[in-house]
Parts: sequence; C-alpha cells; structure tokens
Amino acid sequence: MSNAANDSLTGNALRPHAATAWGRLAARMQATPRLSGFVLVAALLCLWEASARLGWVNSQNWPPVSLVLVAVAQGIASGELASLLLSTLRRMASGYVLGCGIGVALGLLLGTNRWLRYVLKPIIEVIRPIPAPAIVPPLILFLGVDDALKIFVVSLACFFPAFLNTLAGVETIDDVLLQTARTFRVGARRTLFQVVFPATLPMIAAGLRVATGIALVVTVISEMIAGSSGIGYYIIQMQYAMKPEAMYAAVLLLAVTGYLVNRVFLVVEQRFIPWLGK
Repeated sequence: MSNAANDSLTGNALRPHAATAWGRLAARMQATPRLSGFVLVAALLCLWEASARLGWVNSQNWPPVSLVLVAVAQGIASGELASLLLSTLRRMASGYVLGCGIGVALGLLLGTNRWLRYVLKPIIEVIRPIPAPAIVPPLILFLGVDDALKIFVVSLACFFPAFLNTLAGVETIDDVLLQTARTFRVGARRTLFQVVFPATLPMIAAGLRVATGIALVVTVISEMIAGSSGIGYYIIQMQYAMKPEAMYAAVLLLAVTGYLVNRVFLVVEQRFIPWLGK
C-alpha cells in the first residue's frame, strides 16, 4: 500500500476522534455556561496579549496582558493594591448599606401608604435622573473631599434601585393576601412584616443586586473626581504618571472584585431566598 493511501487511512481514522473530542468539549460548555464564560475571557486576554506583542495596536499605552498580570501580582504582594482596594470596598459597603436600607424602608412605607406615595414619589422622580457623578462637584462645597462625600454619593446611587424595586414589589402583591390578612384582623405592623415584606423579598433582592454593581462603579468614580486614596484615585495617578501596566492592573483587579462581589451576593441570596428563580 502506498504512503498516500496510508496517510489517507490515518486521516480518516483520526477525523472521527477529533470530531468526538470537539463534540464532548462543546457539550460540556453547553452543560456548564460558566465554563463558556471563562473560555471567552481567556480568549480575549490572549487576543490582548497578541495585539500588544505582534504590534496590532502600536501604542505605549497598550502593554501586553502578561506585564499587567505581573503588575497585579507585585501590587498585591507589596500590599499597595490590597490596601487601596480595601479602602474602596469600605466606602462602597458603607454607602451601599445606608442607601439600600433607606430605599427598602421607604419603598415599603410608600407602597403601603397611598398618601405618602402621592406626596414623596414626585420629588424622588425629579431627583432620580440626575447622574451621581454630576452631584459630586456641588457636594464638595458642603461635604469636602473626605469619605462623607463618597459615602453620600454611593448611598444616593444605591437608594433608587432599592427603592423602586421595593415599591414595585409592594404594588404587585396579590390582593388576596392582603384581604386574607384583613379578614383575620391582622394588625398593620404584622401585615407589613409577615405578609408584605416576604412577598416583596424577590423584588427587593433584585434591586439590591443591581445596587451592588452601581455601588462599586460610583465609589470608583467619586474617588477619581474627589479622592486622595482608593483604587479610583490610584488609577488616575497611574494615568498621569504614564504607567499603563499599573493602571490596567488596578482596572483588572476591579473587574475581578466586581465578579466576586456578585458571586457572594448570589450565594447569600440562595441561602436566604432559596425559592427565588425556581
């Protein structure tokens, strides 16, 4: 038998195995969507590396991702990035708890009190379209550039998704539940905490999850505009110092932090609202 024939037979024999391997990989990625997401992120990082190494993007401000990862490792090892990130997360958590707490409480109150809803909701709707970064310069005149400013801006940004989702959840409660509570002469306070709040919990959770992403973004922006510490301030300083590796390292660390914050929220949500999404 000729060499060409042997090569043909070998190729025909290997082709089904290759197809089977690709089929198994595709099936596994379909079964675990999260794996597909990680594969896509890895592919984008490889594309970033190739674009910088091969000169597809010819700029000193576009370093290879390998150098950015080295900068991340050095920043974490030295403790600089870790301390900056912790200060940012502290401001974010303070504003998040304050804004979401007020938003949920006010949403429940306005949802169960029609008179208050008519009085206060127009005021809230007037304030809501104002972008959070736009109010930073005026607030500097009153609050300065310390943590009070950043916490206030974050709490204001987190207030609206928490408030609107809570109010929408109260307004969509099945009237049968409320009528049943009235039939059994359940008091207003017990109705609020034992009927209204549990029925509204899925909508509240949705608003709180939206607020987590907004809180991180607004915290970083406020640090960029009026900051002297934090990861947002660090990014601006590295930009001015023409250190793109350190700048992108902070951005990459923020991306990972945002993903981890979202995962933690989902774990807590599944722990306390196990019926959600089923």
